[in-house]
Amino acid sequence: MTKIIIVGPASPLRGGISDFNEALAKSLVEKGFLVEIISFSLQYPKFLFPGKSQNRVEQSEAFNFKISPIINSINPISWCRTAKYIKAKNPSKVFIRFWMPFFAPCLGIIGGFLKRNKIPVFGIVDNAIAHEKRLGDTMLVNYFLNKCDSHFSLSEKVKKDIKKINNRVSVESLFHPIYNTYSKITDKASALKSLNLKEGKYILFFGLIRKYKGLDLAIRAMSNKLIVEKNIKLIIAGEFYDSEERYQDLIRDLSLNNIIIYNQFIANKQVPNFFSVSNLVILPYTSATQSGVTQLAMYYSKPMLVTNVGGLPEIIDHKKDGYISSTNPEEISEYILDYFSQDNKEKEMSSAISKKHDSYSWDNFVKKIIK
Repeated sequence: MTKIIIVGPASPLRGGISDFNEALAKSLVEKGFLVEIISFSLQYPKFLFPGKSQNRVEQSEAFNFKISPIINSINPISWCRTAKYIKAKNPSKVFIRFWMPFFAPCLGIIGGFLKRNKIPVFGIVDNAIAHEKRLGDTMLVNYFLNKCDSHFSLSEKVKKDIKKINNRVSVESLFHPIYNTYSKITDKASALKSLNLKEGKYILFFGLIRKYKGLDLAIRAMSNKLIVEKNIKLIIAGEFYDSEERYQDLIRDLSLNNIIIYNQFIANKQVPNFFSVSNLVILPYTSATQSGVTQLAMYYSKPMLVTNVGGLPEIIDHKKDGYISSTNPEEISEYILDYFSQDNKEKEMSSAISKKHDSYSWDNFVKKIIK
């Protein structure tokens, strides 16, 4: 049986990268491959991690592939051991997830060793240019890019970013597949009860809160007089990696009572409830590559309002299955009102976005990376 190795975080580590790796591994196994994920024994040192915990709260499910947590991101000895471990497995392909310059030395050493030993190494690059830029980022990213045979990006935007850094490397633009590892959507009445909410009109801002995700723009948009009068509410569901006080101050300054905050990392079993109660998903990012949230919304056939940055507009047909707005809060407000002012809009857009499921399927993604 052909062996494939994925290098990157996996259970019990939490987050979108882990979810992606597990979904990819699952899909490869379904195609008849023997798969192992080489994960981290230490991903982020505590002083670099802004959240409460790097691990999942709930128990991990039983997987039909092996997860080996052997990489210590700050211990070069472990990088060499990991590279030798992978070489001994003699895989036909190795896919290395790359999303942050911090990991370039670690993942570059591993990739470079395997490449020198004639094992095909492919980068799956989420971000080539960091959202929160630091001195030396470009040099680190370029180091990693040179240590793989070829790369896949998850959006056209990231492919362009890679080419800006190093025009000599080979890169193919793919897409972020729809997550298939979450439970189906729950009935709305049960979801409302679980979240202690009443029936109403809800917009969902979902995921870790970072400055570049533009939550302040969504809050400002919610201050529109007509939005307030229509009793449209914004649910903010995710752990704050930015100062929550900053947003609470903004809410108070605008005298808003249509904002509901769940400041916590949302466990997988709770995810369907948030999407079930929501009519519209909002991504008012000020910079972006692609987002797992868009693919989660697509999985649940939820229309989206995204800003015209990065790769976000690549998946939306404006006013057909969602909205593409500027980062101007007033324009965001206009689209929110357009959506909730038309009785059939949600049903029509949900139907339109559900038709994209096959195009963004894991089956389609796996066929492209394996060829």
